[in-house]
Amino acid sequence: MSAQPVVVVNAVGLTRRLLAHAPRLKALAEAGWVRSLEEVAPAVTCTAQASLLTGRPPQEHGIVANGWLFRDTREVRFWQQSSALVQAETIETTLRRRARERGASFRIAKLFWWFNQGADVDLSVTPKPYYGADGNKVFGIAGTPDGLCERLESSLGRFPFHTFWGPSAGLPCTDWIARAAADVLARDRPDLTFVYLPHLDYEPQRRGPSGCDMPKLVRELDDAAAPLLDRAEAEGARVWVVSEYGHCDVSRPVLLNRILRRAGLLSVRPGPFGETIDAFGSRALAVCDHQLAHIYVPRPEDVSLVRETLAAEPGVARTFAAAERAEIGLDHERSGEVVALSDPDAWFAYPYWLDDALAPDFARTIDIHRKPGFDPCEMFFDPALFWPKGRAIRRLIQKKLGFRTLFDVIPLDPSLVRGSHGLPAADPLDKPLLIADGPPPADGLLKTTDFRNLLAGAFAQDGS
Repeated sequence: MSAQPVVVVNAVGLTRRLLAHAPRLKALAEAGWVRSLEEVAPAVTCTAQASLLTGRPPQEHGIVANGWLFRDTREVRFWQQSSALVQAETIETTLRRRARERGASFRIAKLFWWFNQGADVDLSVTPKPYYGADGNKVFGIAGTPDGLCERLESSLGRFPFHTFWGPSAGLPCTDWIARAAADVLARDRPDLTFVYLPHLDYEPQRRGPSGCDMPKLVRELDDAAAPLLDRAEAEGARVWVVSEYGHCDVSRPVLLNRILRRAGLLSVRPGPFGETIDAFGSRALAVCDHQLAHIYVPRPEDVSLVRETLAAEPGVARTFAAAERAEIGLDHERSGEVVALSDPDAWFAYPYWLDDALAPDFARTIDIHRKPGFDPCEMFFDPALFWPKGRAIRRLIQKKLGFRTLFDVIPLDPSLVRGSHGLPAADPLDKPLLIADGPPPADGLLKTTDFRNLLAGAFAQDGS
């Protein structure tokens, strides 16, 4: 066991510019050290977390975005949770192996970080709804060991899943996760605890950083973290804070799949529930994830045409193909044959239909696994609806009465979105950060991939 446990708080969206508004977290920086981190590409949750935990760029660990096209089935899958998808050793496995070699134990808790299922940890909690055969979905969490999730919900109340994602996404889920982590620290005493606090990932995407009261949001995060920080202090644990990216203002969505469709490169299948992409019949398909997109082009002879078609569009800053993808760390078999980056004030939206009347039924719902791209419109109620919350309540009542219905309250208008991320920030103050203790590294930027070795070194200092 480590002489001193470590708690790693992933305060997504926190930057050095914002740190002044978080008194408790700022105090940690003043007692130790803080550095800005150079982002990986894309600077999105799954890619950044995989790089933090492996110390590798995405072309080595394989997490090339929050989702990608699985070529064998031609299905786009987002937000997969299996740790087996990460194609490089994570720090959890490294530290546990080191402990075994010394004949010691090393307990790890991983709370709401991604790639949690099957991870080499002792305690885990992750969001995981239940899906019924009739299409129904019931919110829930899953974890190990047996009984942990039930224990936490018995003590803290049900996890407020509706505030983790969707139009109601906000502070309650962060508050619950922080209190759950404090409980795990007190009762299970792990040597290393990873905690994900998502509060700053919502309003800055909805409204853009300049459209939010960022000091208020950051102070709310700081206050929510207090029970965890207090418990860490009581347990004698060191606390590190890391983030994945900072947010930026955007003013225009770029709909790559509509561009490809109008060029005759993307095919759809009409049906009773709206149009769906024909992934086998399409010559090109864009999987959009914030400010980066992977464009999958099955026929090598089409790559140049696809690249030229997209590169000419306003809002598309750069395109990369073949070995050029290595310039941004994405030369991997899961990447698209063409990778596109947006302009700093633009982002890539997934819609492919040309008439909203033909949009698929899932487009107006929260459906993170069916949509062939990330959809931040899921954080809004459709402003075109009369009393959309009332509509959602009515749909819930219909569900409880046994009727099959959809929570069709999500807008189709991507211009509502005013914030995004994915590109490297121009100013170091707007980049993600690392707050840590122990011997400080040289001044200047660190890389996201440096985090893994720095954390491993923290335990090596303790002889662990």
